[in-house]
Amino acid sequence: MYKHDSVSAAAQAIAQDGVTLVLGVPLLVVSLVMSFKGRVRGRLLLAGALGYFTYTYASYSFLSMYNHLFLIYVMLFSASLFAFILTLLSLEREKVERYFKHSLPATSIGVFLLFTAFMIMMLWLGRLASSLRQGTAPVGLEHYSTLVIQALDLAIVVPLTAITGVLLIRRRPYGYLLASVVIVKAAALLTSITAMIIGMLRAGVSVSTVELVAFPAFHLGVIVCLYLVLSNVQEPG
Repeated sequence: MYKHDSVSAAAQAIAQDGVTLVLGVPLLVVSLVMSFKGRVRGRLLLAGALGYFTYTYASYSFLSMYNHLFLIYVMLFSASLFAFILTLLSLEREKVERYFKHSLPATSIGVFLLFTAFMIMMLWLGRLASSLRQGTAPVGLEHYSTLVIQALDLAIVVPLTAITGVLLIRRRPYGYLLASVVIVKAAALLTSITAMIIGMLRAGVSVSTVELVAFPAFHLGVIVCLYLVLSNVQEPG
């Protein structure tokens, strides 16, 4: 299926497919069942899971070399995107903050999100800087036409994470909602990235020291944030 992709991209895709099957699909099913039962945690988890699927299949649709699953990627991307939007709309804006206990360390989580957004931005800009100075192709471009993941991260993920951090620090209703979505999506995605790094190393692909340290550190931090968010959700009576 990935025979036309580079060794690096194929190793990453195989690792992410494994995480999607083992973690993503069960998370989607469990959160959907919880949501149908009226559980707030279920809808928050569902929004995050759908965010993960939207990001994953957007990247597959735009980045992967064409294969026989192209239309499946597009269908999953579209279905996840619109389900994600509908799930967000189902969470009433004016009541979102009531779903969380006052003990939620909003400032600490918000600062972590701001730091994560800044580090991801610097990581990708650092990769691009040398190629722009030297007038050469950036690391990781290989035989692809552009850097899709970096485009998605710099255009959507970094701004969204930074805005969420600011809103959460200010304890605004949208801050609570977006933090739940961003953290659940990040936890699933960083699990995939950790698996990708392992897959790349096993395939003999070089991985920078910064990425080897940064992404597992972000992964651990996001898991802690996810625990803090879910443990401070209070279900309506």
